[in-house]
Amino acid sequence: MADTPTLIEQAFSRLRRDVLIGSLAAGCRLKIEDLQDAYGFSSSPLREALSRLAQEGLVRADERRGFRVAPISLVDMADITRMRLMLDVQALADAIEHGTDAWEAAIVAAFYRLEKVEARLEGPTVLDEGWSSLHREFHMALIAASPSERQRAWSASLFDQAERYRRYSSTHRKGSRRKTNEHKRLMEATLRREVKIASGLLREHILGTQRNVESGLKALGQ
Repeated sequence: MADTPTLIEQAFSRLRRDVLIGSLAAGCRLKIEDLQDAYGFSSSPLREALSRLAQEGLVRADERRGFRVAPISLVDMADITRMRLMLDVQALADAIEHGTDAWEAAIVAAFYRLEKVEARLEGPTVLDEGWSSLHREFHMALIAASPSERQRAWSASLFDQAERYRRYSSTHRKGSRRKTNEHKRLMEATLRREVKIASGLLREHILGTQRNVESGLKALGQ
């Protein structure tokens, strides 16, 4: 039987989800009293959860003003992209070098689940929480064989920070950016162990997300 999550873990999970999907809007003040009423946790687990979110860059802490959801900006998105290009591309190359048959099978399975869900969706897929979760699973499967646990964790955190931008900007997106073909090419190059091609495809995939988000943010006047 799995261990029951602690109150801190429960608070962290719920707050994190609401920041990522935009229920807690960018820049909004996070008052402990209001969060207690909304989530039903005491102040101690909420403060610890907010501190953990601040470490991930999703929340900003100020000793005098408390906590706020991290603001949205083109500069911040560009920095997230720059860091993803530094970490994710190398993590993929390392995973290709060290990956086993089980790693390959996990990538194929993650792609299959993502492809099946995307085929059923209409409109901007980023708005669908189920798709977003499977999208994350696919990208994490790609780098799962990287021997650096720290690098994998940082890549996952940056992916989630980019996801917040994708969701925020999608409300003003003019068209859907279907990603199945991009993901398929990336998967196939990875499974063929073609480091240079796979790295280039991942780099373009990340930059494509930045361009898409920038277009949405500009439409919002950011």
